[in-house]
Amino acid sequence: MKVTKDTIIGDILDFNAEAAAPIFFEMGMHCLGCPSSRGESVGQACEVHGVDANEIVDSLNAALGE
Repeated sequence: MKVTKDTIIGDILDFNAEAAAPIFFEMGMHCLGCPSSRGESVGQACEVHGVDANEIVDSLNAALGE
């Protein structure tokens, strides 16, 4: 799976939650199970949490083997 800023968080978690969840937790996103967080994009979540979307995308792709 190749993650971009437009990738939906729920899709990433469905693909490999074990690898991706710690990255989201580190950025301050602790409510991964709630419906709204699973339906937003990586870019949207980064904007809300004030983190660099490019950095998170790179971290996710590294964790997921892309």
